[in-house]
Amino acid sequence: MTNLSSRTYDEKRDFIRMKVDTEVILTVSDENRSVKGYCRDLSGTGMLIEVDEAITEGLKCKTTLPSNNEAFPSLDATVQVLRCTKVDDDKYHLGMEILDIEN
Repeated sequence: MTNLSSRTYDEKRDFIRMKVDTEVILTVSDENRSVKGYCRDLSGTGMLIEVDEAITEGLKCKTTLPSNNEAFPSLDATVQVLRCTKVDDDKYHLGMEILDIEN
C-alpha cells in the first residue's frame, strides 16, 4: 500500500476540484492579522486562494467561504498554507489544506 506522501502530485487529486470565484477573509493565526483573498477552487481536502501578499508556508488560518444559497451553510474552516506561489507582480496563489471544518 502506498502512503499519501509518496504518491505523485497528480495522484493526490482524489477529490474533484470545483471552480469558484468567492471573496474570503483569511485570519492568520500566528500573526493576528486578516488578509482578503478570492477562493479560486475548492475540493474535499483543500482550496486555492488568490491574495495580494505572500503568506508563509506552514501558517494556519481561519477562513469562511460564504454561501449564496440558503440551503447550504457557509464553510468555516481551519486551513494551512502548503505552498505560496507568486503568479503576478502583486498576486499570490496559496495552496491550502483544510485541517478542520466547523459546524
